[in-house]
Amino acid sequence: MTPDLESLRRKVEAGERLSAAELEALREAAQGSAGPTLWLAVAHALINAEADREALPLLERLRRDFPNDLQVRLGLARGLLGLERHGDAEAALGEALALSPGDPEALKVLAVLALRRGETARARAHVAQVLERDPFDAEARLLKEELEAVALPAPPRAEEQVLRPEFNAALAAALRRAGVAFRRQGRDVLVRQAGGEVARIDVASLFAAYDGGRQALGAYVEGLAARLGGLDTGWREDPAAWMAKLRPVLRPAGFEAQAVGALSRPGPTGLEVFYVLEDAEYVRYLPASRLGPAGLTAEAVDRAAWQNLEAHPAVVRPAVLDRGEVGLAETFSGMWVLAEGDGHDGARLLTAEQRRRLVLHAGEAPLRVSLGRREYVLLCRESDASECEALARLGHAPDGIPGLFRLTAEGLSPASPASPR
Repeated sequence: MTPDLESLRRKVEAGERLSAAELEALREAAQGSAGPTLWLAVAHALINAEADREALPLLERLRRDFPNDLQVRLGLARGLLGLERHGDAEAALGEALALSPGDPEALKVLAVLALRRGETARARAHVAQVLERDPFDAEARLLKEELEAVALPAPPRAEEQVLRPEFNAALAAALRRAGVAFRRQGRDVLVRQAGGEVARIDVASLFAAYDGGRQALGAYVEGLAARLGGLDTGWREDPAAWMAKLRPVLRPAGFEAQAVGALSRPGPTGLEVFYVLEDAEYVRYLPASRLGPAGLTAEAVDRAAWQNLEAHPAVVRPAVLDRGEVGLAETFSGMWVLAEGDGHDGARLLTAEQRRRLVLHAGEAPLRVSLGRREYVLLCRESDASECEALARLGHAPDGIPGLFRLTAEGLSPASPASPR
């Protein structure tokens, strides 16, 4: 029986090794084809079988015959990498980018090559380009994590071996001794400064910075507590400077117990609006105590924060949900995502420019909204039963907002528990 051609191509794409009969069937099919697709599949099948040297002449012929084909360039780069001809592979990837600027597959391979050479800045630039185009690209996110790990120098091992729970307990005790008000929240510690400011610090990063250090644990956490207690959260700047950086964020009801002293107001459908200083490292809530000395009112702060956010709408992208994982779709999928990664996407739903952009993609019909992750917002049409069910199954993260919402021209409201029609 002749093997099914499509099944052979799927096996090749999955990296599986073909049998001799399957490879011969693929070659015969390629003989009668006009384009490069099937011959490229033959080349990849040879590479899967570790026959890179046999694949390379075929790939070079394809490059000569099809000089404007992106996949041929990527295949050639793969074959060259298999032969450890990294310089030639990089040249082929450069040709791929000339054909398709910003191609994510080429950029990811270039990032790996740069990382191997120790060129971390270059690798980061390549990965950043990929994630700007697709924030959910799993390979790029793994590369980003690897680069972040590389960025942390590995200090010499300490004689004193400290486990994470011991570190957490020692830090908490040091903060109490220093008179620093704090609260643990998941993997973060919320630290309140004397002026009422609240800073969110990642405890895992503090432990990673200590791990392997030569300083004794007690001395280290004492110094850390002193620094956290005196942390400059940015509110000492001229009020005009931090007013320009203010953004509104949506939080669930009762969040004021976590952001003690922070300015807030009631938001739509039982949510609360808080105000944060735009910052890439940690969340800094505006203390209510800062308004009086700055000569500001809560209304002025609210107005400035929303005006700032209005000027920075998110890109509306088609998305898919697959087993609880969010990914970008190539074309219309019935679901959309806002994923600027700054924590403000939920609040963006209440801005005029963001609503205008959503209407261009999804129309005027009511939308079902999930605010369950701070990193992104997912939306679908309320009339799309299957997508609404997928959103309901997604649930929410510990720091996300539970439940689903309805977005119309009038704003956010609770989603009806009844099935969409």
